[in-house]
Amino acid sequence: MRHYDWISHHALMRPDAPCWTDLHSGRDFTYREAEDRCRRLAAHLQRQCGVKRGDRVAVLTMNSTDQMEIHSACAMIGAIFLPLNWRLAAPEIDFILSDSAPRVLIHDGATAEIVAALTAKTGHVVETTGGGGSSPYETAMALSDGDFRAEAMSHEDTWTIMYTSGTTGRPKGAPNTYGMAFWNAVNLGVPTGVNPTSTGLTLLPLFHTGGLNTYTTPVLHAGGRNLIMRAFEPGLALSLISDPALRITHFLGVPAIYLFMSQHPSFADADFSGVVTAAVGGAPTPVSLLATYKAKGVPIVQGFGMTETSPCVSLQTPEMAFAKPGSAGRPILHGELKVVREDGADAAPDEIGELWVRGANITPGYRNRPEANQTEFTDGWFHTGDAARLDGDGDLWIVDRWKDMYISGGENVYPAEVENALFAIPGVADAAVVGAPDEKWGEVGCAFLVAKPDSGLDAEAVTSAHQGRIARFKIPARVEFIEELPRNATGKILKREFRERS
Repeated sequence: MRHYDWISHHALMRPDAPCWTDLHSGRDFTYREAEDRCRRLAAHLQRQCGVKRGDRVAVLTMNSTDQMEIHSACAMIGAIFLPLNWRLAAPEIDFILSDSAPRVLIHDGATAEIVAALTAKTGHVVETTGGGGSSPYETAMALSDGDFRAEAMSHEDTWTIMYTSGTTGRPKGAPNTYGMAFWNAVNLGVPTGVNPTSTGLTLLPLFHTGGLNTYTTPVLHAGGRNLIMRAFEPGLALSLISDPALRITHFLGVPAIYLFMSQHPSFADADFSGVVTAAVGGAPTPVSLLATYKAKGVPIVQGFGMTETSPCVSLQTPEMAFAKPGSAGRPILHGELKVVREDGADAAPDEIGELWVRGANITPGYRNRPEANQTEFTDGWFHTGDAARLDGDGDLWIVDRWKDMYISGGENVYPAEVENALFAIPGVADAAVVGAPDEKWGEVGCAFLVAKPDSGLDAEAVTSAHQGRIARFKIPARVEFIEELPRNATGKILKREFRERS
């Protein structure tokens, strides 16, 4: 048995080192200050709210250092951190709360209206501002003496439960163990140079594994500093990255974040020279976008990960980012992956199949979902649902989500490949492709595009631009221009909305 109290360790070793900064409120905390607040919160949860080992503590807030305090306090008393997606509607959150049965719900003012509409029982409800000042959360912290009963946990115990995005069907709760958090800190942090002098910038929501675990928890594990952004703003992000006083070294964005930063007026003068690792994940990244950053000397390091995999599964080096743009890198040190055919046999090099992963970094199984655990795990291998291939060098290439593939005239079409071609057309600012029913071909591609201002782009020009560049059966049969693509809180395109209207 071990204690997973990373905060207290660094408070002992480097008490005056900066721990985390809340960019919205401007609050800075050293490790000594962060430990004091986490201990006070842990004592309040245990003694005033009756939280016991294994109880869930739900959190429905915008990004703030409060969330990291709750995350660390849960580790001190053996509780389970349950971050909730604030972009969901009340009925959707009700479902998650009913499924997870938390002892406590902590929320901020921005989510008060959702909380008021909830019907699921949640035990104690505590409100915070997410930025200090007067609130029940801060009052509880001030009245607490920080005296609690510490719990010794193992690698197998659950630290966090994250619910999948629910873009298709009901969301599933994926337990993330202490072992998963540890191995992710090793698998992700070591090769990307995370150390006590690192400064991470958290751009993605902390309810998402990309926000919490890339690179926020690896930086915390190493004793570095995290800057927590309340919500992503491209201009602010570029300003922070360019600030030599902050010395930001690590951050992760989904492709949309890099796209929006590249389209911001201050991008041309942005300085990325202090960045050690600028990582991208969550969806296939257009090669044209990678080229935009390469022109500024920035290797966007690609990788692959999921909520169920803690998240890192594969990773590029900066050299690979330039040499093999578009690949998801090579397997992490402590983990396994393979690409399989439909019958479960290993695929040949460069043959497209489904990606399966296995190791100590993988969730032990979904909460309350025995059917999913039966169908999505085979002999310890987790089925990712991603279409992928491994080339002769051992590099992983994510082709697309397996479910997003459509068949046109008997040919498999992967929307990410078509989207890549669309981004190469001058005048295309954003793009998404889905399969739509067709009487003749079974399915055809339907492209939804956002055009750059004054581009003069029309459907005929898009179709003409594809001629000779991709196979005819891959060229979208329908093109529709819209003002903005619908995305979830992490920036992923909500393709189900397009399928419903195609």
